[in-house]
Amino acid sequence: MATKIRAALAHVLWLACVLCALVLAVGALLVALDANTSNALVDAVLQAATVVDLDVFSRKEGIKQFGGEGAEVKNALFNWGLGAIAWLVVGRILDRVVKP
Repeated sequence: MATKIRAALAHVLWLACVLCALVLAVGALLVALDANTSNALVDAVLQAATVVDLDVFSRKEGIKQFGGEGAEVKNALFNWGLGAIAWLVVGRILDRVVKP
């Protein structure tokens, strides 16, 4: 019984981390495509990405800040891309630790 619960928990943790990575990747894509931020769906994805970047991978004050032309797109792609990779790595580690 405990084995099944641990396996289910590991699966849920992995899925949550994958969803966070997906939100960051889609958010970076929307910034790169210069999507209409007055659209409710686009705004919701960008807000969600801002939450799951944990201010470590922020596109405005993240790990690396670019300047000049296209800086906003570069910042989003670099920082949110790294954030997505970090979520996947953490998710895989949690999956391996929790799974029996």
